[in-house]
Amino acid sequence: MSILPFLLQGIGYGFSAAVQPGPFQTYLISQSLLNGWRRTLIAAFAPLVSDGLIIATVLLVLTRVPATFRLALQLAGGVFILYLAWGAFRAWRRFDVSVPPAPAAGQQSLLRAALMNFLNPNPWIFWSLVTGPILIRAWGEAPGKGIAFLVGFYGAMIACLALIIILFGTARQLGPRVNRAAIGISAVALAGFGIYQIIQGIALLQKYHT
Repeated sequence: MSILPFLLQGIGYGFSAAVQPGPFQTYLISQSLLNGWRRTLIAAFAPLVSDGLIIATVLLVLTRVPATFRLALQLAGGVFILYLAWGAFRAWRRFDVSVPPAPAAGQQSLLRAALMNFLNPNPWIFWSLVTGPILIRAWGEAPGKGIAFLVGFYGAMIACLALIIILFGTARQLGPRVNRAAIGISAVALAGFGIYQIIQGIALLQKYHT
């Protein structure tokens, strides 16, 4: 089977993870406004530094539980994605382009951004409920599919984070409008992924019990 479905899933989830409003994204935006995009751009790679331990811990747990539990997690992940989609939709409706984020104090560094991302509960929840089960299923079918999912996820995530940093670092007026549009696109994408994951989880549960 082709690796394309898992690559596309990785790209979609990576994009959604990057543009979701949260403390890490707010930190990157504030630093780009404060220090400029050139000094802040390296922080877009922070997830590569912080997520290794998160993924290893989550997968260590998920690979030692029954298959039905992972399928239940997949269903819970679908509900969680719909919740994120609702939050993104509300953020899109309430987004005020005239109010820039308050800049955070201190100098930007990759390690500081990575630590902030590591302490953020969102990556832990996301890898536990959403991307972790997908990675396990992809790797179980073929290691290349798991690698394709990771490449798509982090490729899209880092590219989107870098774009956000550059936009806010170079054009305050353009940046918020573009970010609002990205949040709107993310809401639609997340809703689609959430519905797809719930349907897929139900189908797998039915197949497992037949």
